[in-house]
Amino acid sequence: MAAVLAAACLFASDVSAQGASSQDQKSPIDSLPWQAGPMVGHIGNTATINVPEGYKFLGPAGAKEFNRLTENPSPDVDEYLLAKQDYSWIAFFSFNNSGYVKDDEKLDADELLKSTTEGTEASNEERKDNGWQPVHVTGWAFKPQYDQGLKSLEWAFRLKGEGSDGESINYNTRLLGRRGVIEVLVLTTPENLQAGVADFKTKLPGFTFNAGEKYAEFRDGDKVAEYGLAALVTGGAAAIAAKKGLFTVIGVFLLKMWKLVLVGFAAFGAAIKKLFRKKQPGTVE
Repeated sequence: MAAVLAAACLFASDVSAQGASSQDQKSPIDSLPWQAGPMVGHIGNTATINVPEGYKFLGPAGAKEFNRLTENPSPDVDEYLLAKQDYSWIAFFSFNNSGYVKDDEKLDADELLKSTTEGTEASNEERKDNGWQPVHVTGWAFKPQYDQGLKSLEWAFRLKGEGSDGESINYNTRLLGRRGVIEVLVLTTPENLQAGVADFKTKLPGFTFNAGEKYAEFRDGDKVAEYGLAALVTGGAAAIAAKKGLFTVIGVFLLKMWKLVLVGFAAFGAAIKKLFRKKQPGTVE
């Protein structure tokens, strides 16, 4: 469990240890249609991000399969993945066409943590219905911070899957645009949080909204979001539903908000090792 997200590297070591007969085998994650850098990744028709050498990019079809392999529900919108080659961190990008989000709201970290924790517990009923382990928010990895110049909001939650010994970190960034928000979730481990987030941030200067989509290009008559900065932390649509008492909506939304690779990587890692054992002469299952 301590090898969360570095699993692909461990799988590669397993392949080498099994000899030449299994050297061509790839893990299911490695077999996805990644595009290796240097290249430009297109996030729908809204934005682009530069993918340097040593990193790779995955489009919506591959992202959906990644979520299936790691037992994470796919959102209702297209996702795009940016990952370091060794999977020490993975960033999920998606666009929420909520409209222009006004950024004049103050943030109460304690209240946001309370709301998100309660909403996540409600969402665990949905997880159980899917046969998945419940997820619990254990606190902030760091509290929400808004950068007025970059028009970006960032925060990080600590998560723990029920029955798991380790925690997972969901680091979030919201990049505000003219017609909505680019939602970014970086998945990493507590041990790699500082280095992983620092590395991810060095890639953000390579991100840009397409012409006509930037926050500063807002014009009178454009759609304005129903909520402000605080609701971006608690889930946007889920925050609106909370005010209306629609707890089923909250549960479904937060079900799709979190990413936990821990269980998924462990599961397909075991499957790969089993496959390799079958290839060894004289091995009995």
